Amino acid sequence: MKTNSDTYVMLLTSLPRPGPLFIAKRPPLSRLKLEQRLRVLTPEDAEKLSLIEKVLSWSLLPLGASEEDVLNRSQKAMEQLEDKTLRDIVKTRLEIRTCVAALRRRERGEPAPTANTVWGFGGKVGRIAASWAKPGFGMDAAFPWIQQAGTCLQNGDALALERLLLEQAYRNLDRYAGFHIFDFVAVAIYVLKWGILDRWARYDADIAKERFGSLVLAGLGSFAHISFEKES
Repeated sequence: MKTNSDTYVMLLTSLPRPGPLFIAKRPPLSRLKLEQRLRVLTPEDAEKLSLIEKVLSWSLLPLGASEEDVLNRSQKAMEQLEDKTLRDIVKTRLEIRTCVAALRRRERGEPAPTANTVWGFGGKVGRIAASWAKPGFGMDAAFPWIQQAGTCLQNGDALALERLLLEQAYRNLDRYAGFHIFDFVAVAIYVLKWGILDRWARYDADIAKERFGSLVLAGLGSFAHISFEKES
């Protein structure tokens, strides 16, 4: 069964615009409503979308998954995706994770991974390991943000790092969005954008709760009735 173009048009025109990252306090619609809209997809398209989300969302990874498990899962996903744009989107996100994994390893004082170590995705792992002493692993041209990410790690600024990485992922999706208006790739891009917006909203909420907890400890407990919970 193949989804026709009218189905994609109907679906995408029914979805509210995602809006700019970091501005909106929450995604433009709930996950429940998004799932309801996505029911028009064929089982084949729904399976592909689920595959992409499971690979790119840490929250959907099995508990206790090893680095090797994650990499095997990613490689299988790449092999199953036929569309070049979707493969490029997944590949770029996984390469971003690999760069951050390398930065974290180096920040912990670990040496460069050996050739037989399973630790990163893609064809750049060897180059990264060979350039371990360089601030950006020699990857500055491909990933101009990498030294900034390293600085965030050195400073222990988790918020700035999260913001930087989400911004790179969102920009990457925007680069492809203009070439896909009413097709499955456009649907996948929308859902991935939704995921980034949702992740930031949840991260922002956690920060707000932590900040509120600090205020309570500082003696402002009279405001403890305020709720930071979001509606589903």
